[in-house]
Amino acid sequence: MLPVLGQGTSSSMEWSNLFQATMFGLNSAPNLELLQQREATSKLMSPCFWEKVSIIIQLGFLGSLVVNFVQKIVCQSCIQRSEPTEKSTEKYPGMVKQGLTYKANLGCSILLMGSHLLIILMLLNGIRTHCKSTMSVFMEEIMQVLSWLISLIAVLNTREARSLKLPWFLRAWWICSFSLSTVFTALDIQYVLIDKKYPGVEGYIDFFSLLASTYLLGISIKGTTGISFFENGITDPLLNGKTEMKAEGKNDSPYGRATLLQLITFSWLNPLFSVGIKKPLEQDDIPDIYVKDSAGFASHSFDDCLNQVKERDGTTNPSIYKAIFLFIRKKAAINAAFAVISAGASYVGPYLIDDLVKFLSEKKQQRIQNGYFLALTFLSAKMVETVAQRQWIFGARILGLHLRAALISQIYKKGLHLSSQSRQSHTSGEIINYMSVDIQRITDLLWYLNIIWMLPIQISLAIYILHMNLGTGSLAGLLATAMVMVCNIPITRTQKRFQSKIMEIKDDRMKATSEILRNMKTLKLQAWDTQFLHKIESLRKVEYNWLWKSLRLSAMTAFIFWGSPTFISVVTFGTCILIGIPLTAGRVISALATFRMLQDPIFNLPDLLSVIAQAKVSVDRVASYLQEDEIPPDAVVLAPKDESGFEIEIENGKFSWKPESGSPTLERIELKVKRGMKVAICGTVGSGKSSLLSCVLGEIPKLSGMVTIRGTKAYVPQSAWILSGTVRENILFGNPYDSAKYERTIKACALEKDFELFSSGDRTEIGERGINMSGGQKQRIQIARAVYQDADIYLLDDPFSAVDAHTGTQLFQNCLMRILKDKTILYVTHQVEFLPAADLILVMQNGRVKQAGRFEELLKQNIGFEVLVGAHSQALESILMVQNSSSTSERPLSDGEVDAEPISNKGLLSGQHDSKHNLSLETTDKGGRLVQDEEREKGSIGKEVYWSYLTAVKGGALVPIILLAQLIFQVLQIASNYWMAWASPPTIEAEPVVGLNILFLVYIILSVGSALCVLVRAMLLAISGLRTSQKLFTNMLHSVFRAPMAFFDSTPTGRILNRVSTDQSVLDLEIAGKLGWCAFSIIQILGTIAMMSQVAWQVFAIFIPVTAISIWYQQYYIPTARELARLSGIQRTPILHHFAESLMGAATIRAFDHEGRFTNANLSLIDNHSRPWFHNMASVEWLSFRLNVLSNFVFAFSLVLLVSLPEGIINPSIAGLAVTYGLNLNVQQASVIWNMCNAENKMISVERILQYLNLASEAPLVIEECRPPNNWPQIGTICFKNLQIRYAEHLPSVLKDINCTFPGRKKIGVVGRTGSGKSTLIQAIFRIVEPKEGTIEIDDVDICKIGLHDLRSRLSIIPQDPTMFEGTVRGNLDPLKQYSDNDIWEALDKCQLGDLVRAKEEKLDSTVVENGENWSAGQRQLVCLGRALLKRSSILVLDEATASVDSATDGVIQKIISKEFKDLTVVSIAHRIHTIIDSDLVLVLSEGRVAEYDTPAKLLERGDSFFSKLIKEYSLRSGSFNNLAKCSLSSSNLEISEF
Repeated sequence: MLPVLGQGTSSSMEWSNLFQATMFGLNSAPNLELLQQREATSKLMSPCFWEKVSIIIQLGFLGSLVVNFVQKIVCQSCIQRSEPTEKSTEKYPGMVKQGLTYKANLGCSILLMGSHLLIILMLLNGIRTHCKSTMSVFMEEIMQVLSWLISLIAVLNTREARSLKLPWFLRAWWICSFSLSTVFTALDIQYVLIDKKYPGVEGYIDFFSLLASTYLLGISIKGTTGISFFENGITDPLLNGKTEMKAEGKNDSPYGRATLLQLITFSWLNPLFSVGIKKPLEQDDIPDIYVKDSAGFASHSFDDCLNQVKERDGTTNPSIYKAIFLFIRKKAAINAAFAVISAGASYVGPYLIDDLVKFLSEKKQQRIQNGYFLALTFLSAKMVETVAQRQWIFGARILGLHLRAALISQIYKKGLHLSSQSRQSHTSGEIINYMSVDIQRITDLLWYLNIIWMLPIQISLAIYILHMNLGTGSLAGLLATAMVMVCNIPITRTQKRFQSKIMEIKDDRMKATSEILRNMKTLKLQAWDTQFLHKIESLRKVEYNWLWKSLRLSAMTAFIFWGSPTFISVVTFGTCILIGIPLTAGRVISALATFRMLQDPIFNLPDLLSVIAQAKVSVDRVASYLQEDEIPPDAVVLAPKDESGFEIEIENGKFSWKPESGSPTLERIELKVKRGMKVAICGTVGSGKSSLLSCVLGEIPKLSGMVTIRGTKAYVPQSAWILSGTVRENILFGNPYDSAKYERTIKACALEKDFELFSSGDRTEIGERGINMSGGQKQRIQIARAVYQDADIYLLDDPFSAVDAHTGTQLFQNCLMRILKDKTILYVTHQVEFLPAADLILVMQNGRVKQAGRFEELLKQNIGFEVLVGAHSQALESILMVQNSSSTSERPLSDGEVDAEPISNKGLLSGQHDSKHNLSLETTDKGGRLVQDEEREKGSIGKEVYWSYLTAVKGGALVPIILLAQLIFQVLQIASNYWMAWASPPTIEAEPVVGLNILFLVYIILSVGSALCVLVRAMLLAISGLRTSQKLFTNMLHSVFRAPMAFFDSTPTGRILNRVSTDQSVLDLEIAGKLGWCAFSIIQILGTIAMMSQVAWQVFAIFIPVTAISIWYQQYYIPTARELARLSGIQRTPILHHFAESLMGAATIRAFDHEGRFTNANLSLIDNHSRPWFHNMASVEWLSFRLNVLSNFVFAFSLVLLVSLPEGIINPSIAGLAVTYGLNLNVQQASVIWNMCNAENKMISVERILQYLNLASEAPLVIEECRPPNNWPQIGTICFKNLQIRYAEHLPSVLKDINCTFPGRKKIGVVGRTGSGKSTLIQAIFRIVEPKEGTIEIDDVDICKIGLHDLRSRLSIIPQDPTMFEGTVRGNLDPLKQYSDNDIWEALDKCQLGDLVRAKEEKLDSTVVENGENWSAGQRQLVCLGRALLKRSSILVLDEATASVDSATDGVIQKIISKEFKDLTVVSIAHRIHTIIDSDLVLVLSEGRVAEYDTPAKLLERGDSFFSKLIKEYSLRSGSFNNLAKCSLSSSNLEISEF
């Protein structure tokens, strides 16, 4: 209601006419259109119109009350008729606490009701109103009092109803009342400006009513009553009627319990800042995030949205766009409201500039109070803008947090359920890219989304203000704005195409990098590291080219849009001059202020379109991934146990890893396994053994038939899958700890002695992928994991291949035959001695069950099984022949005497398996931890980090040029605006200083010059930023590739991937811009201060102390924000690492039915990252709010100063121009601090990359002055002289005083137990570890004096873990492209793979997927043999090279090795005894020393030799099997390495 006091007031019509004249300021006769526009405006600004609107709204409020009342009566009657149920608003006994919010609600309702009662009393005393209809005003006020009385009763009733949420009708009324208060206060301001009088009592009433309504608006959005209920002395936070349970020891979220004032000012963060200023923050110092911001809540909400879309569209693949819309719509709408309010408030300044200039020009005719009122209006608008802006930006960040958590959760869950075909089409690197880069781009869009709502508001207000000042000239401005925006369409399309290409090539680079890091040891051993380094560099070169195209386009875009205000102003002013609209100083300055405001939406538009383009690409990529096929739920039928006793049934099974190929992997599978049966599966390499287990697990796509499982299952894969964590955590695998059961398990799995060797026992931390465990230890840990599960069905895929013979027998007897004796077990095995114990043996051949039966039955059938068994008879015969030929007459050892060794051999019997790197020793001094916490700098980012970045390219020569270009741009821009303000006449009647032509020409020259400076700056910034990024990437890549293996053993792959993906993206696209804007924003604010000081130097009196306070705030803020940013970066790595591990072990996780547990672990890791990230974002808003408020008061002070100064001291035109610059002072000051803080946070990525630039390096690849001859090594003699090896300075030696010589062209077998140093000796030959003392000479050349590439490229190795790379068969055999196709085919034929590859359509170009997963483990081992056959080095090292192949294939391989490598030196750590027994020499290592070294025959002659006792032990264990098969072929596939 807008009453006015008695005399001196204008009528409604008079005011309307005056308003129109002021608004449009047109001297010409209005045309029809203008008349209609005036009439509409007059009606809109009429007080009577708004009185009627108010009455309608209040009638609606009263109507909603009636509806609510009727609804309650109906509900109560329904409840009375139904059976008594527990009411949702159950009245809890106990106390009620009335919070500050509740009391404030009551206070505001009473205040508003009282204010309207006061106005009624004033009306009764004869007050006149602007609205002629006194009855309308009276009715409106009576209804206001009635509405607020009902509102007061409703607030009081929430206490009685024990409600935590405000009723919907009350919240709706408060929102409407705020809107009405805003309108009436705005009209009051108009009356004051038009009448040039003080506001009356009623004006102040309206103003205070607005304050109360604003508070109630905030409460209505939050929706809480502010009441807490106590029960038995404990507060129950009954949000949404649910009790939120918080775990003990949790750090509650202060955000969740913040008051409205704390939410506006962000003061709920104060406790965190008080901690952060005292010490560097740790993760435990950071409060938890609010429950509604948690990953679990977000994931659940997004699932609900997906289900809604599924139901609405009736589809199984819901649109992710629709799901995202449903997920964000409520919060996005609130953010949009704040964004629109902020946009609207920002245009109050330009709207009032003309009034200010007029006031300053005619100060003698004006009252000073009018000027102060103008200053107050300016300040109020800036405060509203500040609060709304901070809220929408923070709201957008929170929304991004929610969506990121939801999408990461979806990607993770999808990764656990991907089908095999889908998994092959998306590598780990690609999926990690979805989770890191794509999700970031999607969440960035949510921030820019609000610009979409703000854009039309900003442009509309700008055109309106221009129209008010320049009339039809504004149409030219609108047209110019539209032209600039239309330019975006082709630019955006091109940018989108560039972004798609960048993401594609980034995927390829990440995929290759991930694969290389996983297989770095293989690359170093084969001397392929340089070749694969070039592969990454070539991929990066392609990425660099696309990045350059994208950044070059962005630079052009920056030029267009920084020049757009100039272009629009030139077009607008030029049009005004042409059509004769007079340009006064006030109009020009108001227009310039508007153009500056318009620059924001136009400048944001390219960013918005670019982000939309990027987000569209990313959403499509994520959507494509989320819609990939999953393992069908009906792949395996889980049935309850029944009386039939069958736990596994396969009926007419037909399966294929490639369903589209038409050729099945398995067919005609009929299998029924009763409870408690032991089923052995054997067959040659590639016959389908592992695939048969996969069909029981449901992993392999089913073409036809049915698989039924009754009971829980446990799975042990062929390639051990070990999680990062402790040994105990790996064994328990999420189950509760039962000490008796646990002890029984580790004893059965022969882990007791290993735990004794570990520094922290079973609490020893395992490195990534079990890197610090030997193959045997990893296998036994995962067998223990399966045993501890106590499942009904056990599926074991060749579990004994990685362990030695003694341990294998122990595992078989203690696990399978004792602890699991009542369980159903399917086990794949190549060890023939484990077959007789099976109740059923399945012999696989070409994807079919060729034979099935017990051991004796299959031997009698004589149709293939005997080939597998017979292959070992030769080995046994060779062993027995050597044993019998020795002259020893000692009796065989009994079982009891095996452990009764002489003291000299005690060390040989202390364990089971040699550790690959013996890194378990290294954990001793680190509390059982190999993998240490990620490097984290503390304190401020060092100046050397900035210096390293700025001087990386051309010593930083481009930096001063960029700064100079920005400085010239700023000077020219201010000069052009100053010229227009100075040269334009202050009034229409005044004479212009210069002619219009001169005025316009000078303005164009200055404006075009400033735009060209922007072009120079943008191009140079893009060039220097990208070149710096490229240089740092190249240096980091070389540093990582040259790092020793110890670095990769102790560094999780996720840490390195994080740097080459997320951190590198920041360097590629962000950091140059962030650092540039630090400097640019400082130059901008200096220009603004210089401009303001021209007219009112006194402003420095407040500006200097305010700047000091701002700097203090910044210093107070930075320590906390910096550590939050660092912690956020560090907590991101575990998410990616856990995801990569989960993808590798997805089959195991599914087999154990632990998807839920791993999904929850992922949610927990997301929350761990969200905590520092959320509080970091909030801390930015905390600082920005305070700086904005301070700069608002500087601006207000300068306005008061301008108003207070006597007329004539200042030029009103220049003063007006200073005010236009001052309008942006709060934005600019906040921008300086924001850019500095943001740049420091982003510099953490540079800091992290610089950490990897100076890693410890291996020896040089090539030493030019010490290069060996081209034919070296010719003979292959290896001589060890006083060799000592240790893994680190603080650790004891692993090899001690090794003195022996491996003669050239001989075969040497190396044996020994855990920690004896076998693998270390092999690594020493390849210089994976460097000697501490002593030398290794090959053909009289000291290998430590030549380059690593010269050494490793001349040696060959077949490693224990067979490695294949994604690509083709040809690329895997010959990655260096040194051999012809004929050579490759010859090698394939020799290693038994020729026929297999020929059967494939693409032959040598046949696809190999990531990790070679479309090849069996045995086939991968044969490929490794093929590489050695191609390389034909003089020295070949076999590191348990035939562990993954069946005995028949092993026999073939041994023949190939004997034939093809007969004239070469072969050093063998072998599993199968015949590979050692026919060696020329055998080296026995014990505790890092040479225990025995001689020919096998001579070692057997000595009865007390370790080797002799080993053979006798083997003979004894072979006896039972030999007796069983004595009528047929007799053999044994015992293994001796790792004993």
